[in-house]
Amino acid sequence: MASPSTLAVIERYEEYRHALNGLIASIVTGIASPALFDDAGARSEAVRCAGRHYPFVDLLYLLDETGVQTTPNLPVRRNHPAAGRGLGASRAQRPYFTLAHAQSEGVAITAPYLSNASGLLCITAIVRVQHAEGTGYLVLDIDLAEAVAFLMGDASRKRFVPFFKAVYSVIVAGLFAVVLLLGYAALVELTEIFISTGDPADLHLKPFGVIIFLTLGLAVFDLGKTILEEEVLMHKDVYRHSSTRRTITRFMAAILIAVSIEGLLLMFKSAVGDGEHVTDGVWMMAAAVGLLIGLGLYVYLGARAEQILLSQKPKPDTMKAG
Repeated sequence: MASPSTLAVIERYEEYRHALNGLIASIVTGIASPALFDDAGARSEAVRCAGRHYPFVDLLYLLDETGVQTTPNLPVRRNHPAAGRGLGASRAQRPYFTLAHAQSEGVAITAPYLSNASGLLCITAIVRVQHAEGTGYLVLDIDLAEAVAFLMGDASRKRFVPFFKAVYSVIVAGLFAVVLLLGYAALVELTEIFISTGDPADLHLKPFGVIIFLTLGLAVFDLGKTILEEEVLMHKDVYRHSSTRRTITRFMAAILIAVSIEGLLLMFKSAVGDGEHVTDGVWMMAAAVGLLIGLGLYVYLGARAEQILLSQKPKPDTMKAG
């Protein structure tokens, strides 16, 4: 449950662009006021209100008619690295100013881009404001990942992500400890084979014990690796069935490999003289085949269901931002 990748955020933005741009436009329109250009107290109040109601807004600042920044960057979110900077800088060549200058009215919103200030994926909204001294522009920088999470109602869940990651990390550490224990047991078993002075007739069966320990260790390691990747290192989109399907597929594949190897071991042991377990081996191989068929049906039907849901979803507005 790591942070979403840049590609995942952009995909979500394209999917809900019309709704998100409408939300941002309403925020900018509600904040925009001629008093912002004359009253520092009005600017402080706008920053405070935006921070309380819209946690995805990063910065607020003002430009004059030529694109020169007339206020420093006012941080809506605390500890922003660009806070207090930018006063007197020319923004005339920035895409958001070009958009606002090209259109006669309304809020202009850029396409997603990586912010020079924070290094995060963001969009910028700008609106022209008429005030006592002429024309100016109100600019808001928006953290795109946080805005998408806010729109989808995912902000509360994200606060618990560090706790979830910590729990999964502890579980993975326990699984890896079991792997080490199984590896140690396999090493002890292998050592006893070489120093054993017992009946040589039983020697051909003892390596199977080593293989069983190593196989179980492989299965447990693969399970721990899957949990670590899916729940700690990679971002998991809980709103897409494909993410859940991917996790279940990898988990079942690990079980399938373990069951198949154990079935083969039982059949090999039966072939070298321990014939009482041949039936168990056959049943385990049959179970592996059943798991494989069931997994194939689950993946196919899950993919088909998601394809149908996506085809029935209304297409997002294809108009350009702004």
